Amino acid sequence: MTDITDDIAEEISFQGFEDDCRLLGSLLNDVLQREVGTEFMEKVEKYRVLAQSACNMRFSGIEDTAELIEKQLASELSKMTLEEALSLAKAFSHFLNLMEYKLLLNFDWLLPQEVEIVLTAHPTQINRRTLQYKHLRISHLLEYKDRQDLSHEDREMLIEDLVREITAIWQTDELRRHKPTPVDEARAGLHIVEQSLWKAVPHYLRRLSNALKKHTGKPLPLTCTPIKFGSWMGGDRDGNPNVTAKVTRDVSLLSQWMAIDLYIREIDSLRFELSMNRCSEKLSRLADEILQKEIATEDRNESWNQPPNRSQFKNHNQLAPTFPTQLPVGADLPSCTECSDGDSQYPSLEIPGIPGANFKPLKRHDGQACSSSNSSSTQNSHSTIEDGSVASGSNVVAPPTRNLQPSMMQRSASFNSSQLIPKRKLFAESQTGRSSFQRLLDPGLNQRPGIAPYRVILGDVKEKLMKTRRRLKLLLEDLPCYHDHWDYYETKDQFLEPLLLCYNSLQSCGSGILADGRLADLIRRVSTFGMVLMKLDLRQESGRHAEALDAITTYLDMGVYSEWDEERKLDFLTKELKGRRPLVPPSIEVPPDVKEVLDTFRVAAELGSDSFGAYVISMASNASDVLAVELFQKDARLALSGELGRPCPGGTLRVVPLFETVKDLRGAGSVIRKLLSIDWYRDHVIKNHNGHQEVMVGYSDSGKDAGRFTAAWELYKAQEDVVAACNEYGIKVTLFHGRGGSIGRGGGPTYLAIQSQPPGSVMGTLRSTEQGEMVQAKFGMSQTAVRQLEIYTTAVLLATLRPPLPPREEKWRNLMEEISKISCQHYRSIVYENPEFLSYFQEATPQAELGFLNIGSRPTRRKSSTGIGHLRAIPWVFAWTQTRIVLPAWLGVGAGLKGACEKGYKEDLKAMYKEWPFFQSTIDLIEMILAKADIPIAKHYDEVLVSENRRQLGAELRGDLLETEKHVLVVSGHGKLSDNNRSLKRLIESRLPYLNPINMLQVEILRRLRHDDDNNKLRDALLITINGIAAGMRNTG
Repeated sequence: MTDITDDIAEEISFQGFEDDCRLLGSLLNDVLQREVGTEFMEKVEKYRVLAQSACNMRFSGIEDTAELIEKQLASELSKMTLEEALSLAKAFSHFLNLMEYKLLLNFDWLLPQEVEIVLTAHPTQINRRTLQYKHLRISHLLEYKDRQDLSHEDREMLIEDLVREITAIWQTDELRRHKPTPVDEARAGLHIVEQSLWKAVPHYLRRLSNALKKHTGKPLPLTCTPIKFGSWMGGDRDGNPNVTAKVTRDVSLLSQWMAIDLYIREIDSLRFELSMNRCSEKLSRLADEILQKEIATEDRNESWNQPPNRSQFKNHNQLAPTFPTQLPVGADLPSCTECSDGDSQYPSLEIPGIPGANFKPLKRHDGQACSSSNSSSTQNSHSTIEDGSVASGSNVVAPPTRNLQPSMMQRSASFNSSQLIPKRKLFAESQTGRSSFQRLLDPGLNQRPGIAPYRVILGDVKEKLMKTRRRLKLLLEDLPCYHDHWDYYETKDQFLEPLLLCYNSLQSCGSGILADGRLADLIRRVSTFGMVLMKLDLRQESGRHAEALDAITTYLDMGVYSEWDEERKLDFLTKELKGRRPLVPPSIEVPPDVKEVLDTFRVAAELGSDSFGAYVISMASNASDVLAVELFQKDARLALSGELGRPCPGGTLRVVPLFETVKDLRGAGSVIRKLLSIDWYRDHVIKNHNGHQEVMVGYSDSGKDAGRFTAAWELYKAQEDVVAACNEYGIKVTLFHGRGGSIGRGGGPTYLAIQSQPPGSVMGTLRSTEQGEMVQAKFGMSQTAVRQLEIYTTAVLLATLRPPLPPREEKWRNLMEEISKISCQHYRSIVYENPEFLSYFQEATPQAELGFLNIGSRPTRRKSSTGIGHLRAIPWVFAWTQTRIVLPAWLGVGAGLKGACEKGYKEDLKAMYKEWPFFQSTIDLIEMILAKADIPIAKHYDEVLVSENRRQLGAELRGDLLETEKHVLVVSGHGKLSDNNRSLKRLIESRLPYLNPINMLQVEILRRLRHDDDNNKLRDALLITINGIAAGMRNTG
């Protein structure tokens, strides 16, 4: 469990926590005795005792003795062999990862709202997914252990299971040996839905509905969705060249495939459950229609066995004069299939964990692969068959002639009726065999007396779902697909219609208890997850759009777009948006980077708003950044609809500017005012987005740019200004918070963060990112996922109905400006203006080695520069967290508070802490991170790894840390750090006997590695220590 739950740490059952830790520690010790031997385990225990003793001395204020013990520990570690270092790093790392605890939480409930949690692939999840699953398995076993009815024999078997899991963990490689691809990251996000959220969402909504019914007399409407989920995995291309238009399309289709697959499983269970006969008249009529349709289909299939007479062909030819002169090769095959002699021209899409994802050519009865040739080339085409699910009772027939492509219709020159009979007979035999086999597994509905009408309806639903899934497979394989649109589900409303019919029928027949069970859960899943599980956001940096427009305007001899001033850009973009013709000529040739941008908008037009959520523009700074994306969307949709001969599916994506740097945050309100002052854009928002403007604010880059305190204040003011701008034009606003996992990147307790937003910024709507290790920590288990959904719901409701208080007086705002100014100046004077800082950072931290972790698909830097400015915020925070000084979260804060206190504002600061939620939460988060910092450990890194001429900088930073701690305690009124959260303090202290030795071991390994940087074993040992420290700190980046 991670410190994202510090907001409810008061409710932790420490007795249960300590009991579980002791049990797991004892079992791990037994496993290691067997795996590495008694002699080595005696060393492990010796190091743990030394670390515990040093901690005890330091807690008692006996600093000199603590320092001596720590030096002895460091000396012992420096004598270890490489093999011993590897084993020790693994041992302590696993101890920390196994330290789980249970949380108890209860909430009162509230009215519906619109909250969207967006899962991102930001590379901060340090543990392999294999190990995550093993840890989840251990958590489930520990939960089962607490059952009161567990017998002695069952308990012994459970302990054996725990030992097996721990042994498997020890023998599993902790390190990723290859970087994940964007599709790998997306698949991990989809697994979170499958393993946890799929169960958690209906459970959460049931609890919410029951509470509302208890307090208001009315349950939650069945299709109401207070919380939805989005994703950036496979759509976030900002600085990640591995996310291409094809990757985005494949990820979106894969998400749809998985949604349908999960629904099919639920329908199977529901068909078994709804076995009753009593139903409404409307449902009975529909069931009869489906039965009659199936009987007719079976009769028609049987008639294929009868040899047709010539008069039938004659009449057919008279009715259809456009019929080809010879039946096309392959007409004897089911629809959506073509055959080839050789391998498919289409690459096989391998999707681990998804059955039937690889396609093979269809074989004829004589054992030879079918073949066909295109009239214009000898290109092979792919063939597919049923997706392997025997539960489907559908029979697929060849597509109607009118739907065939001309190239398929021209494969033969003359019609020979003698060829038709054997071909149709072959197809009939194929269908008859398949139907007969299907009947063995699932007898025809018309052959089963007293068939339950609900099962008839749900059987039809399943058949459509099967066809929908089959269609998605073909699209993933880039194969032609000729399904009629009424054969499959395109929207969730189509899917919901028969489910709601069943629900209303059960209610009308007095079976409400059945309706509100599995069926209601499925309806709520469909309403929440739709047909895609999580709508995919697209994100790209504003500069890439400008480059694309440069290429287009240059090609059209209009000049260079990026050289125009803002007014000229807006005039040009608005004029083009009002026009009816595409801007981009079909014949244009552009560089690959520009083509990729244009291809992304084409994919967005192809799949539309039914599959995608928002288009986020990172590093947005002007109104033209938004209009440029709107123009690209319009252009792509016009071009695609012209090719298809029909409108594009869904609507345009909402365009969301992301303001990240301090400069851009300060101008956010002005940009929104400028946008909404443009008639075309305002009308577009009202017509196409229900009068709703979404604006994203970024916490990571602003924090790296100016320090945590200044970033927090600038974010607060930017939100106020954006809300005011939208109110001026009568436009509703949703603020999208790009929060990271760590405090330095805007992380922290969810409830506290929402409750400290500016008044009016949370009006029943909120979007927020959940990143990396936070996704697994918050949503990896269904129980914790339910609690997190409850936290979001409660916090948003309270922030809407009882908004946080603004600053009591203008003086407080002025004081915040003063503190922010001093804090920013101090931060930048060290990070950006001290010429020694970059070298110190590279020496004192394992930043350079973090790239070997293979935890993300994107590069660690936006550009090739080695400076701090182009380093991403994640490795920036990650590196400082490893050394336990956690510099990005507090640097500059102490200087700002000290300056205010010296000017006589101490009492004002105390009043602000007590009465202003925003200021209180900011100080509390900084205090929380200060409690995790460890000056002696940070000093040890400097003494061993940093050049002597730069050690003074490290000493100054540690002095800053002490100064910050002093003034934070003055403002909060606490005697010691975390006095207001003793449970958190105890949790931190329980980790130290395992965490401190890993830090000291990391220092020793770094020292050796920097003299032997090609030693792969040393590098592995270092990466294992990074894993262990991340587990102990409960934060990465």
